[in-house]
Amino acid sequence: MSSRPRLIFLLNSAQRRLQHYIAAEQERAARAGTGAPSPAQSGVLFVLAREDGATMGQLSQALDLAPSAMSGLVQRMEAQGWVARRASATDARTQQVWLQPPGRALLPGLNKALARINERLFGAFTPAELHTVARWLEHVQNLGDDHD
Repeated sequence: MSSRPRLIFLLNSAQRRLQHYIAAEQERAARAGTGAPSPAQSGVLFVLAREDGATMGQLSQALDLAPSAMSGLVQRMEAQGWVARRASATDARTQQVWLQPPGRALLPGLNKALARINERLFGAFTPAELHTVARWLEHVQNLGDDHD
């Protein structure tokens, strides 16, 4: 009888290695002169490309980040000129984030890098296998939600 996979170890190890791989891709992009954003900053740019003018709360939720982390992240991106923050026209307490031309200019390179990363991640796995992996990862993401 085979033993059960060491899922916690494998997940932690995979996450660390994926972060190293993404960092190497960023370094490659930086050497090419594209001034690559961090993975979290890239996530903000991708969300805004789909939903420009997203609120800080929507960005936090989309990227699974704490609101305090999102605030600092957007502030650093504003300093780069990639995004702009403005009060909502309907509720001055709500901040909306807008993609700026320098941020939009980063998207083609980010999409190419994402395609390379996904190609490596998908490897020789079948769509059914990838669906099972995705379903399991979503299950792991939701473990704290049920408070069993």
